Formats: sequence, structure tokens, C-alpha cells
Amino acid sequence: MTPNEALITKFYTAFSNSDFKTMAECYHPKVHFIDPAFGLLKGEQVSKMWEMLLSRSKGNIKIEFFDVKADEFTGSAKWVATYNFSKTNRTVVNRISAEFTFQDGLIIKHADSFDVWKWSKQAFGTTGYLLGWTGFFHKKIQQQALLSLKKFQESK
Repeated sequence: MTPNEALITKFYTAFSNSDFKTMAECYHPKVHFIDPAFGLLKGEQVSKMWEMLLSRSKGNIKIEFFDVKADEFTGSAKWVATYNFSKTNRTVVNRISAEFTFQDGLIIKHADSFDVWKWSKQAFGTTGYLLGWTGFFHKKIQQQALLSLKKFQESK
């Protein structure tokens, strides 16, 4: 296992144990994160996002990861999150592909990608099925996610 494969493994093992502090230790202070739900987050916002998601799950999130690959500069992994979506209490099984860039032995760039329509059908039911593929719906999801993160950060 390369050092960066070990770093990715440490990150997802911490995630599966709801250990946001150890997850944060894997990130460079100038980290950039992007995904379909939050869009672009930078620096401390990234760690706070994971803290928020884990605290809201109250231990009811299952994280599985596999296919971890990394060299000196870049890496990737696949992971599956199974949880109840907080707004609707519907069960979601989200299959995610992650890409990483490393600097100074830490993750400086982290990009997660997943099928938003598949996710929205699970999270929102009929509404997600009918609207989950639209740009309008994607934008609404991002706005709500960022507002939740902002409120969470203000409460800390």
C-alpha cells in the first residue's frame, strides 16, 4: 500500500467510525472539495461539512469503501453511503466515486461524483423522480445544503 493509499484508507475508516476529527487530519489546510450536493467548499468548510453530516446521522450511517488507488500525486476510491435522508427520513444508498490530489502528505483536492437523479429519487421519492434530473432541482439541493452548512458553522 502506498502512503497515499494508506491516507485514503485512514480517511474512509474514520468516516465509517463517525470520526470527523481524524477525517479532518487527512486534509491539507487549503483543501478544495467539490460534489453535486454542496458544490465547491474550501478549507475549514470541508471538515465542518463532514462534522455536520456525521452529527446529523447520529451514528445511523453506513460507509463502505473499496477500490482505493493512489500514487504520489493523485488517487481514487469508490464508496457507498447508506443512511436516512434527514428531510424526508427516506433510506438512501448513494454510490460515489472519489478523486484525490495530494500535497505535503495530505489531501489538497477531493472531488466526489454521483448520479444526482438516482440520489434524488431515493431521497425525495416522486418529486425526485420527476425533477431530480433538472438543473433547477440540482441548484435547489446545493442552496439548501450550503444554507445548512452555514447554520451549522454559526452554531459552533
